[in-house]
Amino acid sequence: MPQSPNLSHGRSYLAIPGPSVMPEAVLNAMHRAAPNIYAGELPDMMPGIMADLRRVARTDRHVAIYIGNGHAAWEAALANVIGPGDRVLVPATGRFGIGWGEMATDLGAEVDVIDFGKSSPMDLDRIAQTLRADTGHRIKALLAVHVDTSSSVRNDIKGLRDVLDAVGHPALLMADCIASLGCDVFEMDAWGVDVMVAGCQKGLMVPPGMSFVFFNDKAARLRAAMPRVSRYWDWAPRANPEEFYQYWCGTAPTHHVYGLRCALDMIHAEGIEAVWARHQVLARAIWAACEAWGQEGGSLALNIADRAHRSHAVTSLRLEAPQATALRDWVQGNLGLTLGIGLGMAAPGDPAWHGYFRLGHMGHVNGHMVMGMLGGIEAGLRGLDVRIGSGALEAAAAVISGR
Repeated sequence: MPQSPNLSHGRSYLAIPGPSVMPEAVLNAMHRAAPNIYAGELPDMMPGIMADLRRVARTDRHVAIYIGNGHAAWEAALANVIGPGDRVLVPATGRFGIGWGEMATDLGAEVDVIDFGKSSPMDLDRIAQTLRADTGHRIKALLAVHVDTSSSVRNDIKGLRDVLDAVGHPALLMADCIASLGCDVFEMDAWGVDVMVAGCQKGLMVPPGMSFVFFNDKAARLRAAMPRVSRYWDWAPRANPEEFYQYWCGTAPTHHVYGLRCALDMIHAEGIEAVWARHQVLARAIWAACEAWGQEGGSLALNIADRAHRSHAVTSLRLEAPQATALRDWVQGNLGLTLGIGLGMAAPGDPAWHGYFRLGHMGHVNGHMVMGMLGGIEAGLRGLDVRIGSGALEAAAAVISGR
């Protein structure tokens, strides 16, 4: 028997912020023969799927589905309401806000970015000042990320609607909920969001491959006034198809549809409010452990200091470089636990890149999984002789036990 046995054999745990852990029920639903795409259960299940997607987003308006990732949803949303020369405002709090703005630039829009850095939420007062200065209402849309997966900041989307209304600005409120839908509280209609984009591979617990654009009647009217929208990105036939193929502008992602049907059933069986509450408790347990590790001179720190602005789906953390990369390598090689890279916090060629990592806690995750992840991280920190505070696992257990 080796002196130091490798403990990574067994079921691995992918604790990255998407793709999230896939439920066995979802994978089993997808493990089937190819269905008929012209008639039968596959076309028949689509109206119910569309209705249940709206239930998760808390809207009674429209949804279009695309075969693609979150970047596809970004482009689809922009293509239907933003044309060359249109002006958009991007209040950025991490890499993904910047990325959505870059895509708008590539489509010919004039993009104004207010960069709030990588560790702070949006400043609503600064956004209000910018909107007030736009007396000619040239700004056609705000591109706002609810949870930026790189920084793990959670922004006040309802607050943005309040700002738009207070200023009297007609711009569309467009929200990226790719990391937050089905994890953090989101109320599309109640918060006055005009367009929302999401993906299937995070809170919706389906393998990557589908994305969604939700939109209200105001956005639909702007789409109708557009001089042209490409046939593939046009959301109108996808949201209101006359034939089954129009949901997809061609062949359906057949097995993903079965996985999505199963995932939506799981979400609604638990109840969306209960799903939100579960994510909140698990996030608080993770924060408690991380805050304990960072005490007494420990080098570990949460990227977002204020709990009120932390995501319930992803947590971004800092260590002295290159300890974060060393930790990821240690837990992967020794325990079979995969942690997320520090995406967007430093350039890949910068040595500082090795000082960031992220924890994904979204979708099909429960208490013992989070406690196991935290235990694995503590083992890695100790195995690498990283200085940490004590009592982390006890603090997390206290949150989960309700004590």
